[in-house]
Formats: sequence, C-alpha cells, structure tokens
Amino acid sequence: MLGELFQPMHLLLILVIALLLFGPGKLPHIAANMGKSIREFKSALSAPDEIKVATPQQQAQPQAAPQAAQTAQAAPSAQAEAPKQEQKSA
Repeated sequence: MLGELFQPMHLLLILVIALLLFGPGKLPHIAANMGKSIREFKSALSAPDEIKVATPQQQAQPQAAPQAAQTAQAAPSAQAEAPKQEQKSA
C-alpha cells in the first residue's frame, strides 16, 4: 500500500500542491526546518537519558541567590529614580 503512494506521479502531484499552497519562496525554508527537526528528533532518540537529582543542599543554594539578585537590582533603580524626582520638583 505504501509502495503505491510514492510513485513519481503521486510525488509530483504532492509537490505541485505544496508549491501552490506555500509559494516558491517558502518551500526551501520549510524543507530546511523539516530537516533540522528530523535531525534533532533523531539525536534526541539516540542520546542517553540523563536524570539529574538535586540534593537538598543544592536546592537551598539557588533559592538564596535570586533574593540577593533582587535586592541588588532594587538598589540601583531606587538611586536612578531619586535624581528624576529632584529634577521635577526644582
């Protein structure tokens, strides 16, 4: 049944329909993206499964870092807002 599907006339008909739907400019991009996705899929299937389990110590460290980053980001923004307020009142 699949052998009948891939006859030259059937493939030509599929190509003509794709050309009418997408246009000649988009077909190379579509084919390139399909090739990339097939390669990524094959590499994902052949890659070994890696499961990383974090210990409780490793989980506690990343939580403290975002809090420090938030306070570091808040200080410069507060300093930047202060001169703007002084300029408006003057």
